[in-house]
Amino acid sequence: MVERTKSRAKQRTGGTRPTAMPGFIKPQLATLRTNAPRQSGYLHEIKYDGYRVQLHLDQGRGKAYTRNGLDWTKRFSEIVAAFDIPGQAIVDGEVVVVHEGRTNFSELQADLARGDQSRLLYYAFDLLWLDGRDLRNTPQVERKALLKELFDTYALKAPALYSEHLEGDGQALFEHAAKLNYEGIVSKKAAAPYRSGRNDNWLKVKTVQRGKFPVVGFIKDPSGIAALYLGRREGKQLVYMGKVGTGWSRTTSSSIRKALDQVVSPKSKLSKPLRKPKATWVEPVFTAEVEYRDITSEGLLRASSFKGLTRQSKS
Repeated sequence: MVERTKSRAKQRTGGTRPTAMPGFIKPQLATLRTNAPRQSGYLHEIKYDGYRVQLHLDQGRGKAYTRNGLDWTKRFSEIVAAFDIPGQAIVDGEVVVVHEGRTNFSELQADLARGDQSRLLYYAFDLLWLDGRDLRNTPQVERKALLKELFDTYALKAPALYSEHLEGDGQALFEHAAKLNYEGIVSKKAAAPYRSGRNDNWLKVKTVQRGKFPVVGFIKDPSGIAALYLGRREGKQLVYMGKVGTGWSRTTSSSIRKALDQVVSPKSKLSKPLRKPKATWVEPVFTAEVEYRDITSEGLLRASSFKGLTRQSKS
């Protein structure tokens, strides 16, 4: 089986002579789209909510690099050790923590802060190098086949996991992923090579949530506002939910500022004191409609974007 894997790599890379294993390779990045492709010719994968990590495996030794090329081998030592192979490989994938049935970035951050690797998993979704052969010009679908064979050949086990994919109607898969509250999907052209940087060979479609939150303060900007501080009512309590700093034009920013200037408060109306030196506090009579990706384990909005402002009616 090992020899077959090597021969297939040789065949698919045109029989080129082995070369020295490269250092960190800048990752390929996906371009954001509103809808997933429905036509054939794509591999559709679940989008993981974690840290992009590139593994360099060389004769029993390994390194783990972040998306920006930082060496995080010590932080991910158990994942590196799980890829127990005798040859060379460069694997692209994502480190995650699964919490309540889906990957959770906040839980991952908390585990890393504690130095706890017990819940870390690595979903491998691409193979860039195998035993002296550069696979980046090999079609995506063939790279994944080689990656799957690598897992099968060496019986790799958790925390090393192979990222499965589906073909067919990507939009249908996305809608199913959204119902399960996954982050979204990534659709990859089956015949495309691996190219560093952002391009249309990989497309990502992200699920979002939408909610309305009382505005409890803002940060001033010369033309209006730089950010809104938001809260959420829990019974009689008004708790802090984080801030939103994107989603408005200069004109809208100015309009929001004029509205909030009429309800400025000398102190925060949050139930628990919050130190924000740049904040101008307001009476929580306005509600911001916000799109957001998730709520962190600290109870704060993640990846939020402003969509509208309304004044609450008097009860």
